[in-house]
Amino acid sequence: MGRVLAIDYGKKRTGVAVTDPLQLIANGLTTVSTSSVMDFIVSYVRQEHVERIVVGLPKQANGEDSENMGRINSFVRCLHERLPEIPVEFFDERYTSVLAHQAMLQGGLRKKARQNKALVDEISATIILQGWMESRMMLKKNNI
Repeated sequence: MGRVLAIDYGKKRTGVAVTDPLQLIANGLTTVSTSSVMDFIVSYVRQEHVERIVVGLPKQANGEDSENMGRINSFVRCLHERLPEIPVEFFDERYTSVLAHQAMLQGGLRKKARQNKALVDEISATIILQGWMESRMMLKKNNI
């Protein structure tokens, strides 16, 4: 079994999270400049066995695509070209930034740490990955 990599793709920064090899635990990995995220992912995949990549699907509260969707579609096309052997799927990322801030508050982080946008992006990617893992468990549990 390989790792699952999750991406919270942003205009300036991209949060990255990853599972353990048994796909039991989601962990924040890093935040990378969006301009270098493709090279980072390709390099990571060369070092670790990655089974799947999950990309946050940016929807507005009303369900419509966000303005970032065009950039994400281009990014996903590049992923398919550079890493054709790895399946890529989307997972709803609505409210992950809000949940990341709540997690930081509950974790007792000071205000200065909570203002670290790179940390917010990494936590958001972790939330996307955790949500994806939970949805997969529910599908297996319900034999869907």
